[in-house]
Amino acid sequence: MLADSLARVLRMDRVPADGHFFDDLGADSLLMARFCASVRGRTDVSLSIRDVYQNPTVKGLAAVLETRTSNAPAARTPVKAATTRKGEYVLCGVLQLLLAVATLYLGAAVAAAGYGWASDADGLIDLYQRGAVFSGAFLLYLCTLPILAKWALVGRWKPCEIRVWSLAYVRFWTVKTLVRSSPVMLMTGSPLYSLYLRALGAEIGRGAVVFARTPVCTDLLTVGAGTIVRENCAMPGYRVDDGVIRTGPITLGDDVFVGDRTVLDIGTSMGDGAQLGHASSLHSGQAVPAGERWHGCPARRTSTDYLPIPPARCGTARRAAYGVLQLLTLVAVTGPLGVAALVALLTRFPMLADIMRAETEGLGRAELYLDAAALSSAAFFGGGLALLAFALTVPRLLSLVVRPDKVYPLYGAHYWAQMTVRRLTNLKFFNDLFGDSSYIVHYLRGLGYRFARPIVQTGTNFGTELAHHSPYLTTVGSGTMVSDALWIMNADFSSTSFRLSEVRIGSRNFLGNNIAFPAGARVGDNVLLATKVAVPVGGPLRENVGLLGSPCFEIPRAVERDQAVSRPDAPRLPAKNRYNLRTMAIFLLVRWFRLFALAVLWLAAEDLLHATPAAGLLAGTAATLLFGIGYGVLVERALLRFRSLTPRLCSIYDPYFWWHERLWKLGGQALFSGTPFKNVIWRLLGVRIGRRVFDDGCAIPEKTLVTIGDESTLNAGSVIQCHSLEEGAFKSGRTTIGARCTLGVESFVHYDVTMGDGATLAADSFLMKGEQIPPNAHWQGNPASETPALPA
Repeated sequence: MLADSLARVLRMDRVPADGHFFDDLGADSLLMARFCASVRGRTDVSLSIRDVYQNPTVKGLAAVLETRTSNAPAARTPVKAATTRKGEYVLCGVLQLLLAVATLYLGAAVAAAGYGWASDADGLIDLYQRGAVFSGAFLLYLCTLPILAKWALVGRWKPCEIRVWSLAYVRFWTVKTLVRSSPVMLMTGSPLYSLYLRALGAEIGRGAVVFARTPVCTDLLTVGAGTIVRENCAMPGYRVDDGVIRTGPITLGDDVFVGDRTVLDIGTSMGDGAQLGHASSLHSGQAVPAGERWHGCPARRTSTDYLPIPPARCGTARRAAYGVLQLLTLVAVTGPLGVAALVALLTRFPMLADIMRAETEGLGRAELYLDAAALSSAAFFGGGLALLAFALTVPRLLSLVVRPDKVYPLYGAHYWAQMTVRRLTNLKFFNDLFGDSSYIVHYLRGLGYRFARPIVQTGTNFGTELAHHSPYLTTVGSGTMVSDALWIMNADFSSTSFRLSEVRIGSRNFLGNNIAFPAGARVGDNVLLATKVAVPVGGPLRENVGLLGSPCFEIPRAVERDQAVSRPDAPRLPAKNRYNLRTMAIFLLVRWFRLFALAVLWLAAEDLLHATPAAGLLAGTAATLLFGIGYGVLVERALLRFRSLTPRLCSIYDPYFWWHERLWKLGGQALFSGTPFKNVIWRLLGVRIGRRVFDDGCAIPEKTLVTIGDESTLNAGSVIQCHSLEEGAFKSGRTTIGARCTLGVESFVHYDVTMGDGATLAADSFLMKGEQIPPNAHWQGNPASETPALPA
């Protein structure tokens, strides 16, 4: 049966029992995913892509499957999903809009009153004093509003179920939005952030350090003393299934380590001294015993130590002093200087002062457009060049303060210097501008990256999404290619100390999407790191292999199809570089015109700002949001020539791929997660999306290749990506998400995927290309496979 199914998929008359699927038969992961689906459809055996990779012959696979009883998980009994009437859906959107307008108006009124008072200052000293009072009061308002709203609208969070689009959901959404929009979210990892979480009801132990920005149901969060939660940990305290929000506890004991790019589902716990490795997740009901180390998706035991850094002296006094200095810097330095600069700009800068005194006469005055062009050009091009010069110089000087491989205590001058370097060298604008082209290499070298010689330019060495702790301790081998969302982890943290170390990415590697690459990774040369792989930090050095999954396992380094498509085409590289230069010019023009149009809108609203400042600020903010959405939709649809994408297989030196890169660089985004308005934006951008879909923060790069059924649920951080880029071979295909499906928090769905109605993909799971999930099935893992449904 296995041989017959494989022959059908490979379109061969017969296949030998001992023929290697990849080396001998020329199969690839997409074809083998279809093979697995064929076997599952014809038998009651649960066959996963992991089984195929670890047993790559018919004979070996049959031997493994013979040892199993019929253990295919029974299809999940269809649960009657929470139904939402159209009127309730519309009412929810109206209430969300009214609450947003009221909140923005209140903030605008506070800001306008404060600015008016500060601008009446008599002299520099008076202006500084008024600026300090105003900035401090406004900061207090922004930080206390979420706390007051949480206690007034919710009280204490308890384990419960909330139907989406209901009145209870409106309260939930309001609190979630305010909590995550607080400026304190910019201080994650600091003692002030721990105080903020405590004020929201969380139990944060003494000396605990939390870098995660996602907690929402804070009363259900317990973090023990001395625990460290690294960056990019998703621990919101809720998940959404079948249109129902379920809240539940997350409990972390004392001295716990939670790694980077992790997910903690509701109903999970970790005992004292436990560890959860990077790129791992705990699913509902999982509990890590005290002192044990776990990793993977879902997590399991391991002997790997993910906390290789010793502690340092970092007492309460040091933490308190750092928090006080942060507040003083904001209130006594940053705030007053910002207010003074704004007042001087609007009242002392000749051009702006003349504009503010002139009558606007609406949009009909020609001078309005000349003024807007001058202001936007100076701000965009002059400000951009100044920011680039600043990013290439000042962080380099600050980096001299922190020595590599030396352990420093948290919350001192060294810690401040490192966090400042990280912020100043991870600038999204320049990654967007230079990414997906040969010029990203020159930009990264300017930042401080080291590239092994010879530098092999492919024209697509790095994507547009890239982040690091320190560019000065990052070395990239010759001939290596990197896809989007690489997170280079130069820093190790404990709850008392940190250390910077060099990260070396070997030669001739290929890195897929959403990878966290730590210092000390056991990865050498010529390695393919698949999407969402957990990069190993223990065991032997991996070379000349591919790695897939969490925990990772070995797969073939490359397949025949990819090697055929991706052969280097050096004569085409200059043509690609010229095309990328034109794309970068278009990018700059599109971004500048958006700023110019916004300048026109704000200048046209000047009369309203003078008469009723709060209403003027609200109108300007609303116009900014509406124009930004409409402009993004228009740009993307115009690039598509108002058509849809079609599946493609081509080399990165094919002109089609260059155009597709342009689409990534200039494509629009769907805002307003958790509201009905996001579905409207998705439709305008080309997604075939059903009725009353709940989207809590999903990303979709290729909108017109995606179909989403009615009343599906897309949790925060989920991704539907209809392409892959491996070894210079670009592949894209359609993805269909059926009605009432659920994509878990931080889950990732590849191309050529079909999810049947009512199917569920668990948190942090990776659904590989070509997979077909039957209706009402529950899949989880990285790579995902069918499993019994988790308890609600």
